Amino acid sequence: MIRLATESDAVQILDIYAPFCNDSSSVVSFEVEPPSQDEMMSRINSVLQQLPWLVCEQNGQVLGYAYAGLHRQRAAYQWSVEVSVYIRDTERRSGIGQALYTSLFQILTLQGYFNAYAGMTLPNPGSARLHEKMGFKPIGTYHRVGYKNGAWRDVAWYELSLQPLVSNPEQPQNINLTRNSTEFKSALESGIYLLR
Repeated sequence: MIRLATESDAVQILDIYAPFCNDSSSVVSFEVEPPSQDEMMSRINSVLQQLPWLVCEQNGQVLGYAYAGLHRQRAAYQWSVEVSVYIRDTERRSGIGQALYTSLFQILTLQGYFNAYAGMTLPNPGSARLHEKMGFKPIGTYHRVGYKNGAWRDVAWYELSLQPLVSNPEQPQNINLTRNSTEFKSALESGIYLLR
């Protein structure tokens, strides 16, 4: 199933995320130490104040997660988000990333967002493949923007249009105002058919 994350998912989310932080061979995340369980719970709660944080779960095990964050703080940016997806290492290339992103983007569209952006440390062919499959287009690279594991790292940025732009867009809706609607349930379930 694909569902909204809760605080109780923090341990399993950390289990997925931590290797991207402290593995000496991974530069996927620019964090060098994984957050604590309390910090991860706080991050989940913070995102869910406005935006979706989704998990893909099977038989009580979280196989992957995806979430959105505000692109920037200034008011003119309020219709744009940054998105991330992380998949348990044993489940990669199984359709979970595509399923999570499909549901995430449908919810973001329902909320009234128009643009999604994703950054990835280079090289990351798996992430690039997923984002391009989802319709993202590369828009530029921050060269040598981060230093991790003994080298300067580039970050590529990708963009996706979630829906056609309109003049005078309404302010995006808070996820808590939409989460009990039929439309939200349909959006949440929209990625399930991609799961193998």
